[in-house]
Amino acid sequence: MEFSIGIGSGAFRHPKGPANAFFAISDRGPNFPCRAARKVLGVDGKKLCANIKKARIYPVPEYSPSIYSVHLNADGTFSIKDVISLKDRDGNPVDGMLNPLTVATTENPIDAMGKPLKQNANAVDAEGLVLLSDGTFWIGEENGPSLLHVAANGRIQKRLVPAGTEKDFATANYDVIGALPAILAKRQANRGIESIAISPDEKFLYTIMQNPLANPDADTYKKAKNTRILKLDRATMKPVGEYIYQLDDPQNFRNDPSSKQNSPRISEMLALGTDRLLVLERTDKTTKLHEINLAGATDILGSRWDQAETAKSLEALNDLSGTGVKPVGKTLRFDSADFKNIPDKLEGIAILGDGTVALINDNDFGITGEKTRVVVLSNSEIKADY
Repeated sequence: MEFSIGIGSGAFRHPKGPANAFFAISDRGPNFPCRAARKVLGVDGKKLCANIKKARIYPVPEYSPSIYSVHLNADGTFSIKDVISLKDRDGNPVDGMLNPLTVATTENPIDAMGKPLKQNANAVDAEGLVLLSDGTFWIGEENGPSLLHVAANGRIQKRLVPAGTEKDFATANYDVIGALPAILAKRQANRGIESIAISPDEKFLYTIMQNPLANPDADTYKKAKNTRILKLDRATMKPVGEYIYQLDDPQNFRNDPSSKQNSPRISEMLALGTDRLLVLERTDKTTKLHEINLAGATDILGSRWDQAETAKSLEALNDLSGTGVKPVGKTLRFDSADFKNIPDKLEGIAILGDGTVALINDNDFGITGEKTRVVVLSNSEIKADY
């Protein structure tokens, strides 16, 4: 079976980089739930995954998540100029298998023949990236959930995980620090961190949970609108702010309206200025870009809303009136439903040298026949401070 490489899980162009080029990143490699086995592999998923609870299929388990240098050509095509695989401290490529988690929920990986695969602490599910002026990268990672500092050659320097989960990464061959709020370990499986942004002065990192937490449980997650934005001081690697972003009504995604509140999710963010962010909120077939500003929103870092024992949880309160919590305001800047021939599952954003905005899709390694495509938005209302 053949797969094309999926490179569009995240994107970033450094302001001093080539005008028509950006970096993109792949995720953990081809993978899908057992219910998709018939469509993708032509086999009965129930038989393939029999007797394995929470199984997920990885037909290319050796794949190493990688960073790609993407150059846009004058003829409307793009070229890949360089590939940097993610590696441990000794230079060994890491794979995209699941981590052996005991605090956060996890799944059990199997190959295309139904054979169990080993979880490992080195593995990462890379989903978003930024490039710093010193040539290093920061990466948003879904599974932990976590944030990774990566050298220019792809070697992982540090991994920031929710406090209290460090022991699950004890055998990782790089430094692991419990720097993120402990409550982030309550992310729903496959709904962790898919985004990361850097302020123009490179002092602050930002990330946002893909969906509301399963706090206190998965039933709450399915109905919740409140997901969490985190602001970190890059020098200390400590959180300095936490804010609430409310997901749109799922009926308002016009290409695929839904009654399920967990259909919308956050797959990317980009800093337009300090505390001014562009957030990519999407369903499978509709993508929206919302501009937000943290100014005026309530900082809940270290408050009772960060304590798992708080009842009712913030995730259980779609109506925030009476809580003292004001979410960030949202201004719609782009809706893919207004245009024809826009790819599904857009997950990467980069601002090009002329100020236009490039979007790239995650084609899931071609398992459904989708190709990687780049769309450039001209005359958009998206304006950065740099």
